[in-house]
Amino acid sequence: MSRIITVTSGKGGVGKSSISVNLAIALAHQNLKVCLIDGDFGLKNLDVMMGLENRVVYDLNDVISGKCEIHQVLVKDKREQTLYLLPACKTLSFQNLDASIMAALIDYLKNDFDFIIVDSPAGIEQGFTYASSIADEAIIVVNLDLATLRDNDRVIGLLLKKGIQDLKLIINKVNLDDIEDGKSLTIDDALDILSLPLLGIVYEDHEMIEANNKGRPVYLLKGHLLHDCFDNIAHRLLGHKRAFAKCKRRGLLSRIFLG
Repeated sequence: MSRIITVTSGKGGVGKSSISVNLAIALAHQNLKVCLIDGDFGLKNLDVMMGLENRVVYDLNDVISGKCEIHQVLVKDKREQTLYLLPACKTLSFQNLDASIMAALIDYLKNDFDFIIVDSPAGIEQGFTYASSIADEAIIVVNLDLATLRDNDRVIGLLLKKGIQDLKLIINKVNLDDIEDGKSLTIDDALDILSLPLLGIVYEDHEMIEANNKGRPVYLLKGHLLHDCFDNIAHRLLGHKRAFAKCKRRGLLSRIFLG
């Protein structure tokens, strides 16, 4: 039976989709069968970030209209053989999506996949409601600024109200120099405000943007710091312990969670 995890955030621009893509690849790299669902209707960007846009033939709207079967919508990743993408549909809105359709979709997928990762729309509108209604677990993605953390405090409350008790935190775009200079909040500040277990830290790096633009997720850059971040996050999600690692900052070595 699948673990169904929604990756969400109360605020846009935190890098939630990048987290979803790279986490899905990292899990698939552990020989797990993973389905990544692009739940951000209207934006439809996961196929581009994964370099799969030319492989998309059908979308969810085609399933609803009876044009194709569910299995025909799934796009197999060209690098990880156990990773599949269910692309979003720009012409379909959540207002026109019957909840029974999503339920049937998940029932079909959960018997065939170890993990179902749902990239939820940012915020707390109807898209968030759909994404959270099908999940058993949630990963909250934040940056180290007060507005983002406060927005996600509300998201956490809504998830708990929906009965999702297994909540974990990923802090993205962490810049150690900004923390040192007092330009951003600290990791401890985020943990104090949100009171969630820390699943991982992902450092700010221009390679992330470049990788997304090239359709080659940063996890594929073996030996890169961000590869290790996502590898460690995947292992923690599987219950494996990951020790502190060393990260260079201003020529010094700082002890901090790597990922």
